[in-house]
Amino acid sequence: MTDSKVTSLDVARKAGVSQSAVSRVFTPGASASQKTIDKVRKAADELGYRPNVLARAMVSGKSRIIGLVVAYLENYFYPEALEKLSNALQAQGYHVLVFMASQTKGNIDSVVEEILDYQVDGIVLASIAMSSDLAERCEKAGVPVVLFNRYEEGEGLSAVTSDNLSGGRQVAEFLLAGGHTRIGYIAGWEGASTQRDREQGFLEGLKAGGQALFTRAVGNYEVETARTAAREMFADPGKRPDAVFIANDHMAFAVMDVIRFELGLSVPGDVSVVGYDDVPPAAWLAYNLTTVRQRANLMVEETVKALLAHIDTPDTAEARMVAIDAPLIVRGSARIPQGWTRT
Repeated sequence: MTDSKVTSLDVARKAGVSQSAVSRVFTPGASASQKTIDKVRKAADELGYRPNVLARAMVSGKSRIIGLVVAYLENYFYPEALEKLSNALQAQGYHVLVFMASQTKGNIDSVVEEILDYQVDGIVLASIAMSSDLAERCEKAGVPVVLFNRYEEGEGLSAVTSDNLSGGRQVAEFLLAGGHTRIGYIAGWEGASTQRDREQGFLEGLKAGGQALFTRAVGNYEVETARTAAREMFADPGKRPDAVFIANDHMAFAVMDVIRFELGLSVPGDVSVVGYDDVPPAAWLAYNLTTVRQRANLMVEETVKALLAHIDTPDTAEARMVAIDAPLIVRGSARIPQGWTRT
């Protein structure tokens, strides 16, 4: 054994091939015969050789690395969606670096500055906003950015979301069809486009049905804040809503727990509850939550498609805003109107 690092030249000599052949074997998309691949990989395994991805990026200008930034993972939607996104990118020959950040633009800017130091080929921001200055810097650096489950007005960035406006309207129509007259809403983080669009669609749906919002609180997409919002909303028996739409399932579970176990109310007997996302626990018997489904598979597919278009054809790829259809999934947490059936 020796302390010296094994190089591609060492592998080439052992395999009896050229150094460029070794490079082709370890470069995604490059051409090499199966016989050469087998010989090179066998020699590399025996020598303990691993290609230096960052060094290769300095030469080729392509790292095959995508920076993936997420604000929080407590919401069940994100671990599942990010796993799908990582797998989809890896299937295209890319490696994924995951970075955590808060929802504030200042924090995002510092994280993205760090990501750019890794010579990434592209960046995906999951439910995160981005400043104009940083978007311009990424553009100048030739690093495309795609927003996942969020969009920014006027930034010229590709973005993929569910159709939050339609989702909100569907919830309003469903609750109105169920005969509810005191309908509440618990908002998410008000700086998020997802929150704004869900609420806008919901209010438009109520207005179209001849009703206005009965009560409103802010849960900020946080469990404890949502619990506090529920306690305040249902504190006065004379002013309680008979139905509540909550901006995501993560908060809806917390609200249902408060309604049932702290206040002793029945769901849906005393109050109907509807969420948004359709994360796995929504189907559990403990919650049986009626909710709007974010179709993560299609959202991931469109995100990867947009990102690769910007990477592969930067001169012709245009910013795309994609809103994926989001169906209402009817379960048992809300009164089911006549003519509607469980999904």
